[in-house]
Amino acid sequence: MTDCRFLPVETPPALDRRDYADATEAVARLRALYDQATGFLLENFTRVLHGAAPQARYRAFYPDIRLIIPTHGKVDSRLSFGHVVAPGVYSATITRPDLFQNYLTEQVGLLMRNHGVSVSVGVSDTPMPVHFAVAAQSDLAVPQEGVLDFSLRDVFDVPDLNTMNDDIVNGVAGPMPDGSQHLAAFTAQRIDYSLARLAHYTATAAEHFQNFVLFTNYQFYVDEFEAFARRVLAEPDLGYTEFVAPGNQVIHGPQDSIDVLSKMPQMPAYHLKRANGQGITLVNIGVGPSNAKTATDHIAVLRPHAWLMVGHCAGLRNSQSLGDFVLAHAYLREDHVLDDDLPVWVPIPALAEVQVALQEAVAEVTRLDGYELKRIMRTGTVATIDNRNWELRDQSGPVHRLSLSRAVALDMESATIAANGFRFRVPYGTLLCVSDKPLHGELKLPGMATDFYRTQVANHLLIGIRAMEKLRDMPLERIHSRKLRSFSETAFL
Repeated sequence: MTDCRFLPVETPPALDRRDYADATEAVARLRALYDQATGFLLENFTRVLHGAAPQARYRAFYPDIRLIIPTHGKVDSRLSFGHVVAPGVYSATITRPDLFQNYLTEQVGLLMRNHGVSVSVGVSDTPMPVHFAVAAQSDLAVPQEGVLDFSLRDVFDVPDLNTMNDDIVNGVAGPMPDGSQHLAAFTAQRIDYSLARLAHYTATAAEHFQNFVLFTNYQFYVDEFEAFARRVLAEPDLGYTEFVAPGNQVIHGPQDSIDVLSKMPQMPAYHLKRANGQGITLVNIGVGPSNAKTATDHIAVLRPHAWLMVGHCAGLRNSQSLGDFVLAHAYLREDHVLDDDLPVWVPIPALAEVQVALQEAVAEVTRLDGYELKRIMRTGTVATIDNRNWELRDQSGPVHRLSLSRAVALDMESATIAANGFRFRVPYGTLLCVSDKPLHGELKLPGMATDFYRTQVANHLLIGIRAMEKLRDMPLERIHSRKLRSFSETAFL
């Protein structure tokens, strides 16, 4: 194997740091710097991949954006984002400015307007891993260690866990190495890692994800979502433009065909798109809190405007029937997957805007309101557990805890999704459909579903979609509540 330990370091030509008073121009500069870095790495990686001996250690760096807030200033107290709380230097490494162009332009523009400052754009000190530089190239792949006749990490930078963690959102990150404070919730490497994971787990590219995300744990909802998409694509005035299925298959009309992949991903995603990402994404996360955490860990870097869980649950009250709805206003967390990141003593508050949108959507789709709506919907605590067969344990423990919590339903995903929404500052909500009542002898067995239950499940997805459309029509500052922001927050949403 070639010894590359003493190779000289080669980098792209140096470009000056520049100040900008216009957000669009600042983001354009970020794109130019990012394209230069990825182009440099791609050129040299392709060359050595095809047999050329490495002549240097090839290194490029993420662009960054920074600003200086010189003094304390009065900022509109109603704002939950778009401002900083104290004077200082703030910075963020940036990746995929093409993907995040609208987001970056908006966030930078808010800072300029709220603080009356310009921003500085240049090259950071954070190396760009070659794996992430080639991630968007479908015809290229980084070989495993040992395949090439040299060690990849001797010639290119590889992913670094020190810059790929959740310390910022978890509130434990210190200042950047240069002393600046964090401007964004995620570093560039952390975002790149999640973009790669999303493509792997969902079999769709990050570009297709929309700002409003539905999670489900049942294939029926996928079938209904595709059927709904075909209906609305036949009506261009509704604003939906295309539907994307796993494998990045795109259809534009109701008659277009979609192939079922021979090997489906672990959590397939489906995207009903509108202009500027204002459509709806549905992710079938399957069963369990681990999948729920994995999906939300990675989708969070896209900074969606809301995510909702619309899935099945066990009804815990004898007054409930199969097909009834449960609107969660609190969560009993026995999922355990987030205990190290968000202790169970942290309350997960219901968000008024999301709750109202869901309740109004239920009323509209079922055509029931007021006291009549109570016949098919309960509002209460949802318990999330990590043991699918909890019913087989000694009932004195689980049932006692469920009763003490006043829980009305139990599942394996909802509290995880809500808690990660709270942790990542993504508005969240839960509307579940009762599929069994294990405490009352109605187990989830073949043949137990009634016609009413089947009709309600069909309505359930429509309710989730309608709730998202209501949230989409709200001003952004209403959806992103101050309840989700801690004492010292990043300025970027």
